[in-house]
Formats: sequence, structure tokens, C-alpha cells
Amino acid sequence: MARDYDSQLLESVAVRRRRMRDALLFGAQRGRRTVDERLGKVFAGIAIAAVLCAGCVGWSFLQATLDKQKAEKKKQEQQQEQLYNPSGASESPTPSGGAKKGAGKDGDGQR
Repeated sequence: MARDYDSQLLESVAVRRRRMRDALLFGAQRGRRTVDERLGKVFAGIAIAAVLCAGCVGWSFLQATLDKQKAEKKKQEQQQEQLYNPSGASESPTPSGGAKKGAGKDGDGQR
């Protein structure tokens, strides 16, 4: 019996505290303020969703721009390689203008 009384007392204290807190926070217009709070939460959710969408669009734009730059750089490198090696050989030119020793196209080397 004592446990029932104790649990009932604790529950009534919790209810009283909740009611006092609600009265302090919301005042006499408790119903109106809960609707305002819900609308505020809805608008906050919409704002967060908009920020996330903008972030995804920005990330996609950044990725597309970087991919495009990488493709342009690769294309320029291929064009430069073709300018230096019009025959299509894979060896790179030396500063003196001659071919490297031992770096022939078929790997037989020049000596």
C-alpha cells in the first residue's frame, strides 16, 4: 500500500511540475502558441530541406566543373603530345632534340 501511495505522489508531483512549466512557457494562450510552435517547426524543416537541396546542387555543380576541367586538361595533354610526337610514338622528346638511348618504340634500344 505504501508503494502505491509513493508512486501516486511522485506522479502527481510530475503532473504538477509539467502544468506549472506549461503555464510559465505558454501562459493563457496555450493552444494558440502550440499551433505557432508547430508552424515554426514546419518552416524550420522547410528551411533545412532547402539548404540541403542547395548543398546537393552546389556539390553536383562542383563535381561537373571539376570533371570538365579534368577532361580539358587531358585533351590538352594529348594535343601537346601529338604536337611533339606527330608519328604517334609514345616516347617523349629530350631537350637536345634526339631520341633517348634504349627507349625505342619496340624496346630493342639504339646503341
